[in-house]
Amino acid sequence: MDEKLKQIKQTLEKYGQEQLLDEYNRLTSEDQKQDFLDSLLTIDFNQVKTLYEKSKEEPTFVNSKIEPIEYVDKAKLSKEEFKELKEIGTKEIKAGKLAVVTMAGGQGTRLGHTGPKGTFDLGLDTHKSIFEILTDILVKARKEYETDIPWYIMTSDENNEATVKFFEKNDYFGYPKSCVTFFKQGKLPMISTEGKILIDEKHKIKEAADGHGGIFHSMLKEGIVYDMKAREIEWVFIGGVDNVLVKPVDPILIGLSVKSKVLAAGKSIVKANPKEKVGVFCKRNGRPSVIEYSEITPEMAEERDESGELKYGESHILCNLFSLKAIEKVSQMNLPYHIAFKKAKYIDKDGNLVKPESPNAYKFEAFLFDAFESLDSLAILRVKREEEFAPVKNAEGVDSPETARKLYKDFHSKK
Repeated sequence: MDEKLKQIKQTLEKYGQEQLLDEYNRLTSEDQKQDFLDSLLTIDFNQVKTLYEKSKEEPTFVNSKIEPIEYVDKAKLSKEEFKELKEIGTKEIKAGKLAVVTMAGGQGTRLGHTGPKGTFDLGLDTHKSIFEILTDILVKARKEYETDIPWYIMTSDENNEATVKFFEKNDYFGYPKSCVTFFKQGKLPMISTEGKILIDEKHKIKEAADGHGGIFHSMLKEGIVYDMKAREIEWVFIGGVDNVLVKPVDPILIGLSVKSKVLAAGKSIVKANPKEKVGVFCKRNGRPSVIEYSEITPEMAEERDESGELKYGESHILCNLFSLKAIEKVSQMNLPYHIAFKKAKYIDKDGNLVKPESPNAYKFEAFLFDAFESLDSLAILRVKREEEFAPVKNAEGVDSPETARKLYKDFHSKK
């Protein structure tokens, strides 16, 4: 017996994943078989086993001590405070210490778009894609601060090739190609309710993106951390691709972080109402954190402070600034994985494609904000929704192209 196959059989038997050999035996060509074995060698079966076991555990957040967290309201800064923070941040940017990371691993399927989400046409008169809108922001910043700002775009196996070709076809929308680096998001196997790793319709291991919290491991694995160190980067803005009003180059946020002597910072907007389904900044057991809407009791969600503000009203909008020191630290850690129960097509033991009508598989995701709990403190800058948050998530209704387009147009018409 081939030594590689023998080794893999032993591993599969140890972890109760022998069903994967059914797929191996169905493959006809030797190349396909070797590729399949190689893919099995990349799987951490002990991790899969641990994740499955955790899927059976009850959430532990009920035992956590949750408290409100301090924040700075950008709109309420005095002229002197604003000037001071802007000068500090501007100095850092002009010194070439800032890099921008955009998480763009998703497809535009929910928007009815075929292709990477960043290539979606927002519906402006100019027909600019989301990627072009984001590039415009960096082109303007490059001119304003007279420095090249490195831009790292996290793609996925699914959309990397299309994303790179899109930028090449459009000559990087006027931004220097030397400043743009693409790297891929990590993935984890999807498993059945019995803990078995699934096979997808292409007869490969069924995998799903490991969540935006996986970005730190990906940055380390793909050499991004080392590239940033070589460029002497000290601050890294990390944001999602779908916010067309994002301000990744913000001297106020950087200035606040430097002055506060923190390793990370986040932007917040006020919850639209106590019941809005968003995660909010807080302190969990004395450390900075984000608590999901599902974790807050109705009483906590409604609670207000002396000035009438919601005590838990600072929405996390995935606009975060990390020092490179923090990224290096977190990239060596294992953030907790959160479990999502999803519908997943798969190939059964007889080689038939199964299309479930209800959720049948576990997907595991790490959340970026779980990194906050590894830090002693976090600076939070409250900003205005109409100035900095116009997400494109749904085909219609809330956070749709229509709402994002209006916010984008309204904001730029006032400038």
